[in-house]
Amino acid sequence: MKERDTDRTGRRHEADPINENLRRVYDGLIDDEVPDRFTDLLRKLREQDQKKDGNT
Repeated sequence: MKERDTDRTGRRHEADPINENLRRVYDGLIDDEVPDRFTDLLRKLREQDQKKDGNT
């Protein structure tokens, strides 16, 4: 017997394996840390913005 679920409109439908797989993938991504190169880039950009705001 297949699992059934209800969508936002209240209609019942078969559980969608694609949605389940996407949810698993994105749940795993959420737990990943941001790479150092991105945090370094964000820090440098913030510093540039602060210097620019201070010079105006």
